[in-house]
Amino acid sequence: MPAEEKPYRVYRGGRVKGKVPAPARRGRPQRAQRKERGDGRIDYRGPGARERSVSWGRRIALGLVVVFLLAIVWGVASFFSFRGGVEDANKRLDPNTRLALTEQSGLLMSHPTTILLLGTDHNKAGGREGDRHSDSIMLVRTDPKHHRLAFLSIPRDLRVEIPGYSEQKINAAYQIGGPALAIKTVRGFTGLEVNHVVVVDFADFKDLIDSLGGVDVYVPAPIVSNRFDCPYATNARCQAWQGWRFPKGKQHMNGQRALIYSRIRENRLDMSESDVTRAERQQRVLQAIASKLTSPGTLLKLPFMGGELANPLSTDLSAGQLVQLGWAKFRAPAGRALHCRLGGTLGAGAVGSTIDPTEDNRNVIAMVLGQSAPQPPAPGSGPFGPGCVVGDKALPRG
Repeated sequence: MPAEEKPYRVYRGGRVKGKVPAPARRGRPQRAQRKERGDGRIDYRGPGARERSVSWGRRIALGLVVVFLLAIVWGVASFFSFRGGVEDANKRLDPNTRLALTEQSGLLMSHPTTILLLGTDHNKAGGREGDRHSDSIMLVRTDPKHHRLAFLSIPRDLRVEIPGYSEQKINAAYQIGGPALAIKTVRGFTGLEVNHVVVVDFADFKDLIDSLGGVDVYVPAPIVSNRFDCPYATNARCQAWQGWRFPKGKQHMNGQRALIYSRIRENRLDMSESDVTRAERQQRVLQAIASKLTSPGTLLKLPFMGGELANPLSTDLSAGQLVQLGWAKFRAPAGRALHCRLGGTLGAGAVGSTIDPTEDNRNVIAMVLGQSAPQPPAPGSGPFGPGCVVGDKALPRG
């Protein structure tokens, strides 16, 4: 065999230097994307094209933006509707009343504020058409730092010094000189500066409560009374009528029942009740209304009913300040609210006598200011004893 022709191949040992080239992969050519249009034609996008799709994250973000914008629009519409009603309430207030107020220092939602509530009840029954006495006198003090509200009731029969008119029942101040003289009288007796005033017409609260869908009021003790507001037209039926009944516990009341509950001062089940206990009931109704006004359901209806909320009021508070007050109420749990009353001893004489103030009223003012711990009326202080309780408990009458 010739030397140049060999029937075998010679393999030499050793490692081949460098990378071994991998064989090329054979893949399928990508198909061109074909999309049929609505008119029957085909949209050719070329090889490798992909359908565009919106991710779930983008959809959620877009939905949140839409909800946020709707909330802003709803809030602006609600505020303008509410502001219109408040401006009407501002016009109803006597201009001289503003001069008697102490200017508010800072924002209401961040600084302690004292508000005087004067409740009037223009009930036409019993010849009271021209009666301008303040049936309810109450101070509301906000304490944003401690997230607490304090309600201080002042009995309308409490004997005090009315500036320029000697000593009389405190409710006579409103009759003589309107809200301005009432502010001066309350400030002189309590020593508290009054920053704002709200004159409440309880008769108009019926329609307001109905428009809110009713309110939830806690009744600490059962009540049966037929002294006022007989639902029948004839005297004979009213004589046979058993009276309005309010069982103990939390109750949902419409405007009529809430108004009646706030007016009752004679309870057939407890003869010790009086005008003082009626003021406590009015506190509960006002607090229930405030809670309903700040509820989510009411906020949703504000663009349609915002102007009606201030119909029963005459006040110097602006719409913005009332919103701040609502925020202070929202931040202050009802279970921590302080309910207080001033009082004294019943003066000598027949029904309708005055209540002579006692030194314990000074201690109650200190409780309202947060300078001392809340204390109920002292044992033996009688049905008009001054004191404070926390929460929905009724003030004892001892």
